[in-house]
Amino acid sequence: MIHKRIRTFNTKDTYPEQNLDNDLAQAVVAGNTIYLRGQCPQDLDTFENIDSNDPVEQTHKVMQNIKQLIEECGGEMQHLVKVVVYITDVRHREAVYRTMGEYLKGVHPVSTGLVVQALARPEWLVEIDGTAVLTEKS
Repeated sequence: MIHKRIRTFNTKDTYPEQNLDNDLAQAVVAGNTIYLRGQCPQDLDTFENIDSNDPVEQTHKVMQNIKQLIEECGGEMQHLVKVVVYITDVRHREAVYRTMGEYLKGVHPVSTGLVVQALARPEWLVEIDGTAVLTEKS
């Protein structure tokens, strides 16, 4: 079975300021598992960054993207089983996790959190990737 790729794109379109040429997808459905690309605070349709340097606002956009992608794959947030959180400043951890928690009430995924030196764009403070598993009813 060929995997279903959701929102395919090329990095030369999403990062025009960088010399890249990679064919990627925002999500891949392989069997009953959804693998999400690391989501950043940008619009899924236009690839435009949100106009905010606030970790709370950036996390809201990231989590909205995750929710939207899971739904586009035929799932819902309750199918999320794992998240990996990347933040660029440990001082943002509480704000990011509190905001992320608003979207994860009752979901209980496993989580890994990392503080990294930088993300793909200097204005990004948070990136979150995830894995979801669809049930037979999905």
